[in-house]
Amino acid sequence: MLNQKTIEIIKSTVPVLEQYGEQITTRFYQLMFGNHPELLNIFNHANQKQGRQQKALAGTVYAAAMYIDNLEAILPVVKQIAHKHRSLGIKPEHYPIVGKHLLLAIKDVLGEAATNEIIDAWAQAYGVIADAFIGVEAEMYHEAATKQGGWDGFRVFYVDRKVQESDVITSFYLKPTDNKAIADFKPGQYISIKLEIEGEKFTHIRQYSLSDAPGKGYYRISVKREAGTANPDGVVSNYLHEGVNEGDLLQISAPAGDFVLNTEKSSPVVLLSGGVGLTPMMSMLKTVVEIQPERKVTFVHAAQNSNVHALREEVEELAQLENVTSYVFYDAPTDDDRKHNRFDVEGYITREWLKEKVSIEDADFYFCGPVPFMKAINSSLQELGINEERIHFEFFGPKASLV
Repeated sequence: MLNQKTIEIIKSTVPVLEQYGEQITTRFYQLMFGNHPELLNIFNHANQKQGRQQKALAGTVYAAAMYIDNLEAILPVVKQIAHKHRSLGIKPEHYPIVGKHLLLAIKDVLGEAATNEIIDAWAQAYGVIADAFIGVEAEMYHEAATKQGGWDGFRVFYVDRKVQESDVITSFYLKPTDNKAIADFKPGQYISIKLEIEGEKFTHIRQYSLSDAPGKGYYRISVKREAGTANPDGVVSNYLHEGVNEGDLLQISAPAGDFVLNTEKSSPVVLLSGGVGLTPMMSMLKTVVEIQPERKVTFVHAAQNSNVHALREEVEELAQLENVTSYVFYDAPTDDDRKHNRFDVEGYITREWLKEKVSIEDADFYFCGPVPFMKAINSSLQELGINEERIHFEFFGPKASLV
């Protein structure tokens, strides 16, 4: 437990963290990877390069400082990050390394303003915060390893089927090489895939949402090919599309994630997706159809056009059911799309359209897609008066702001 003086010192640094947080976390990663390059085998290089990880960590440190006397308040954030840590293989022994370099970064960026008193207070605070993460993650590791079909770390799967779903998205059906049971998962969760790519110095780990309902005897991921190999995301997605074929082996962690469909509720559910953001929504849609056939579900997907619209036929088939309604938005439809009526609305999902077409009174809303898409959807839902308890969303990658 922290004493009152330490708590007061930490809280006094909140305005400083708000101003210099990203500088501190940027310097932190530079220092840590400089001294421990082996950690690049765990961390997502693309998120580092784009600055998303630095921004997300700055937000977490800021929140921890603000609520240092009531860490229960940020438990949902802790759990969300802990899911990712468990999926990546972050262990207790990594935390002292992180703590050491975070303190060095604070000292480095703030200079003389980071007095010994402040550094000592943050060292104590970091110990408390790290213990909270380690405790939550220990429970997650135990659950992943001991549940039926579960395992610890990474397990070898093979690609049973590889299916091109659109010009940019390909699905991989994955089965375990040991032919034993695989862990069940909640619709909306993801798995991590660890790749050793020829010519790459470090291992790449990427997290992909599961795009089918649970209980199938396989895991399905549907991967978008990112343009170019200059960025790390392009390296990984292009490798999966071009270098991984049926029969090839992949190392996979057990399913994780807290963005999941609440199947205990029977109220209407609205699933909104943009681009490859439809992958967790497909798992949710299929699950509702299978285990809650009386539950009303509206599936709204936005894409440029049919060339990049994946899994369209699967949704169209499910939309024949009485409890499923589907809408397709194309913002750049082809002439062929218009000729064959492949979409419902040209343009973008708007607040006005949602108000007119979707039963918003008691529905729960789940959405995922590019950050601009998510910002627009979140803003529309808030303007429509939907309370936060009924709004659920997932970022692909580190948490960002929807404001």
